[in-house]
Amino acid sequence: MQSRTPVAFFKQVLALPGITTIAALIGAVILWEAAARLLSIPTYLLPPPSAILGSFSSIGFERWVGHIAATLRVALIGYAMSIVIAIPLAVVMMRSPFLSRTLYPLLVVVQSTPVVAIAPIIIVVLGAGDAPRIVITCLITFFPLVVSTATGLAATPPELIELSRSLRASGFRETTQIRLPFAVPYIFSALKISITLAVIGAVVAEFCASEAGVGYFIQLSTSLFKLPQAWAGLLVLAAMSLLLFQAVVLTQKLLFPWSVPKNS
Repeated sequence: MQSRTPVAFFKQVLALPGITTIAALIGAVILWEAAARLLSIPTYLLPPPSAILGSFSSIGFERWVGHIAATLRVALIGYAMSIVIAIPLAVVMMRSPFLSRTLYPLLVVVQSTPVVAIAPIIIVVLGAGDAPRIVITCLITFFPLVVSTATGLAATPPELIELSRSLRASGFRETTQIRLPFAVPYIFSALKISITLAVIGAVVAEFCASEAGVGYFIQLSTSLFKLPQAWAGLLVLAAMSLLLFQAVVLTQKLLFPWSVPKNS
């Protein structure tokens, strides 16, 4: 049996999925920690990673759970609402060129308006509670879903459409059995983008008016110059976005494995 050389073993390790990303991340953390200690950077300017990790234990577990649950609730409800609105709207726009010409410019205008600018107005109109935060999250997430779903529906091969019409298939069957299955890869591409935008939308809403949530926690920590806590909240948000993204990827692999690209 031929023994592997150290160089071949090293190449095999480098070929492992994500190993280079993890190594780069660990290297950056080590450099960050060393620079913060050697240069004596104040923690209220740039806390070292060790101080950030220590701040996790300084916050009670129940407080972390409460803030994470508040952000997660708003993000998921806003995300679900955007799906319920966006996909039927894309179908309607696909079926009606008149509505497509009418609604698409309006959607672009809505998407082009900075959500941070209109968030205070939405909060004044809808009052306190989850409602304005859910609406803000929905505003951020629904546009990619509409555009990608409409693109996928329109990209159906014309020969399939002609075949369905030659068989006298109704418009409903053409949409549900031909166009929507063909648009599944496009829809999931948008779902992956929108789930990360949902977290951003929830945090933006919490910055404007909230008494709970990770965004509120970061804002409060920053106002008190507790930068390690603010960084800890940022790490929680990054982990939350990553887990939600992977949940969407897993859902696609389980429910629609044929739509997953072979190289992913």
